[in-house]
Amino acid sequence: AIPVALGVYFVFRDESQAQLFRSRRFRSRLTTPRIQVPSKTFEDYRELLTPLMDFVTERGRLPITGELVNETEVLRELRTIHRAFQLIQQATGNEAWEAIIETRRQDLLVYLALSQFSHRPRLRDLTPEVQEDIKALLNTYKQACERADQLLFSLGEKGVIAAKCRASKIGKRLPDALYVHVSALESLDPMLRLYEGCASRVIGRMEEATLIKIHTEQPKISYLAYPDFDPNPHPALATSMQINLGNLRVSYRDYDHQENPPILHRKETFVTSDYPNYEKFSRLTKQEEQWGLLDETRTIGTRNGWEKRLQAYCAELQGHRVIWRKNADPYQVKLIRSQQRHRKK
Repeated sequence: AIPVALGVYFVFRDESQAQLFRSRRFRSRLTTPRIQVPSKTFEDYRELLTPLMDFVTERGRLPITGELVNETEVLRELRTIHRAFQLIQQATGNEAWEAIIETRRQDLLVYLALSQFSHRPRLRDLTPEVQEDIKALLNTYKQACERADQLLFSLGEKGVIAAKCRASKIGKRLPDALYVHVSALESLDPMLRLYEGCASRVIGRMEEATLIKIHTEQPKISYLAYPDFDPNPHPALATSMQINLGNLRVSYRDYDHQENPPILHRKETFVTSDYPNYEKFSRLTKQEEQWGLLDETRTIGTRNGWEKRLQAYCAELQGHRVIWRKNADPYQVKLIRSQQRHRKK
């Protein structure tokens, strides 16, 4: 039985399928490296080599016999899988592939570390492809488990999580926490993914969670739900679930019926740059900065405070765009325009 949300479990008949599901939950989202040095030789075989590129991106290793969908065609044209991959490396460079290999290695370690919270599988309980992953990336299963345990135990060292949060290039950093969108979790440092996994693996992640808050001053993880995160330029917090990793206590809070709930600003800071609406979020933030709307951070964190700020600046929102409020005082508009021009200078 595998917890997937608060009070919700998936139950598998087949242990190997359960372990495959677990391993996939902790896999980073990666993209195939781009072509850096185009060559006629590579272009001649691009279509043939695409499945191999996809496989290495997904597994972090070369396929063994029978794993590549077009293995026969590749061997007929290029004789060996290794030679085929060398052709790919010549066109893409090797650095990006090394990064993919290391990321998949860390994915495996996170998965094996979190398996300590239930019953760590025996090697034979793993699917053949996962067994091959371990062999290629971590040598032996015993060595892999030892490294995973070291990674897990290091979470208990004082200041480790706080340091990782401060160093994170992903998410919104505040003095006492790091906030990230659930879609960005896969891109976090392995230690932070492992830390969040300690909560979601034991208790389960709140199904409707939009943001994950990693506390740096206390051993806590919070899941925050903003149902209209994408369409609403400043969505309101609807519900939150906080897990105390010290005693595994869970607290749940509902904001749906509050007249003045907390709201979000600078939405692009919570997501990665490849998020579908990243550019739209970013353009709104730049516009709001130009208007001076985001200067008073202490007063705009709630819906009422934000509305007062908009009124004071004769502004309103039309989708993810700031416009002048209808029937605004012309003198006040003139004054605000002057302030905006001064800002641009």
